[in-house]
Amino acid sequence: MAVPARRISKTAKRKRRTHQKLVAPNLSACSNCGEMIKSHVVCPNCGYYDGKKVL
Repeated sequence: MAVPARRISKTAKRKRRTHQKLVAPNLSACSNCGEMIKSHVVCPNCGYYDGKKVL
């Protein structure tokens, strides 16, 4: 069974884990109804995308 030669320091462990985090989604207001939606997605409220009726 493999055993680490040296113990990983707290600093090295924390540096490795800096990218493991939750990221909030980028929200923007719909140009038609003003509801907050994710970018580049059809608005689920009114069905508009890029100023055009899609749904």
